[in-house]
Amino acid sequence: MLRWIRQQLGFDPPHQSDTRTVYVANQFPQHGHYVPQKFADNRIISSKYTVWNFVPKNLFEQFRRIANFYFLIIFLVQLMIDTPTSPVTSGLPLFFVITVTAIKQGYEDWLRHKADNEVNGAPVYVVRSGGLVQTRSKNIRVGDIVRVAKDETFPADLVFLSSDREDGTCHVTTASLDGETNLKTHCTVPETRVLQNVSSLDTLSAVIECQQPEADLYRFVGRMTVNQQSEEIVRPLRPDNLLLRGARLKNTKEIFGVAVYTGMESKMALNYKCKSQKRSAVEKSMNTFLIIYLIILLCEAVLSTILKYAWQSEEKWDEPFYNQKTEQERNSSKILKFISDFLAFLVLYNFIIPISLYVTVEMQKFLGSFFIGWDLDLYHEETDQRAQVNTSDLNEELGQVEYIFTDKTGTLTENEMQFRECSINGIKYQEINSRLVSEGMTADFLDGSRPGLVRPEALFLFNFPSLCQ
Repeated sequence: MLRWIRQQLGFDPPHQSDTRTVYVANQFPQHGHYVPQKFADNRIISSKYTVWNFVPKNLFEQFRRIANFYFLIIFLVQLMIDTPTSPVTSGLPLFFVITVTAIKQGYEDWLRHKADNEVNGAPVYVVRSGGLVQTRSKNIRVGDIVRVAKDETFPADLVFLSSDREDGTCHVTTASLDGETNLKTHCTVPETRVLQNVSSLDTLSAVIECQQPEADLYRFVGRMTVNQQSEEIVRPLRPDNLLLRGARLKNTKEIFGVAVYTGMESKMALNYKCKSQKRSAVEKSMNTFLIIYLIILLCEAVLSTILKYAWQSEEKWDEPFYNQKTEQERNSSKILKFISDFLAFLVLYNFIIPISLYVTVEMQKFLGSFFIGWDLDLYHEETDQRAQVNTSDLNEELGQVEYIFTDKTGTLTENEMQFRECSINGIKYQEINSRLVSEGMTADFLDGSRPGLVRPEALFLFNFPSLCQ
């Protein structure tokens, strides 16, 4: 906690330099002055709460909502002054709303913890002490050599060392990162592509210097220094040498890579959205109407307070025989009395904003999330997976389309072109009876058995785009 506070205040920045040095297989230098760098572990945390901060953090987030804060103020006013209604009328519904929302958000965050534990506890294979050791994903350290098999996801951001292919390449799909389903080809540096087994990788002596973690998926700058027979060979590292966490290995039996970014420092984790509470369109519109009704309520309270003092301006109505004032009330401050009367009218008219509406909405969201999970139309039979509601605050947003983004021509439309004619070296060609013929050929020639005479330039013009397509 102290280190986190120092980092937030700028006294202890998380990265002291612009680059990080990673020793492959954690083979640190045995001589010279070496100061080890501190790196994050490989745990992924997508949850918002812990056992210790759930109550204060959840209450803070709930009272940031305009409706909850308003009802809290009304409840406190009823406790402080003599009001015409009991504090229970506001306190009990508010307590119910806060409790239901806290249970709902606590349950959803427990599901996030459960998903995080599954990811962090997934089995992985790491090269250690000359052998292949099975461990959990959260135990991967920066510098570990990790083996990933076909159709597995990469547990950390890895610098590609070798694969079962002789050319040192592998194919990767990044659909879970950027939505692209096409296969991307990654390659290794020439000095490590021949190290295709555990024993040869254990003898590798190399150092990687790269930039500190950043969220850009398509940017990676670094270099690898490989020690071979008392000679240092330096190779540059590019984005095609980096295998991102969350991507999946395809059409390759297995690969080996060294972890350079782990846990919350991986590019996938750095692209996580903020964990603040999300607001649906319905809740935003309700907040707008709440502000309007709150203005009406304030106007009613002010008007009623003014009319009360206008009514009590006559002495017979200021202190009638059936409602005699005490000595303390006669000597009290008029300003405090005005504020007290204003707050009393505020409490009296506060039912213009129905708290029962918010109780109904919270119950509908909480119970509606179960119906989404029970929906058979959203069940995937092949993988035995059902729809999972991560945030029930957005139930009503399901299926709503606000923006449509389109890619190049042909993605959403049929990209079909029809050839008309072209000119090559001053000779005009056109299509007649599914043949490419030059201008001036007679119909008798086309009807004959001889094929059309086409220059090589024309053949090249059509063969080249056909191959590209």
